Amino acid sequence: MKNGFVTLALAGSLATALASIAVPAAAQDAGKEKCYGIAMKGQNDCAAGAHDCAGHSTMDYDKQSFKLVPTGTCATMMAPDGSHGSLTPA
Repeated sequence: MKNGFVTLALAGSLATALASIAVPAAAQDAGKEKCYGIAMKGQNDCAAGAHDCAGHSTMDYDKQSFKLVPTGTCATMMAPDGSHGSLTPA
């Protein structure tokens, strides 16, 4: 009886461990690219210049803040001033 309990406990532990493994961030962003100069104030996806966190941009269309967009679409996106998105920070 004790041997069966240990086996059941180990199986439960293994199942819990496998279920709690998170998908790596790189895998979540597959098919996406960083597009600079298109994010609205506070809606950037990550670091730039004066800030280092998502959602901390202080101006619309900051050329150093990026937004993740589907791969291949960045250059077609435009800001109201007519500038296009860029794959590199300005």
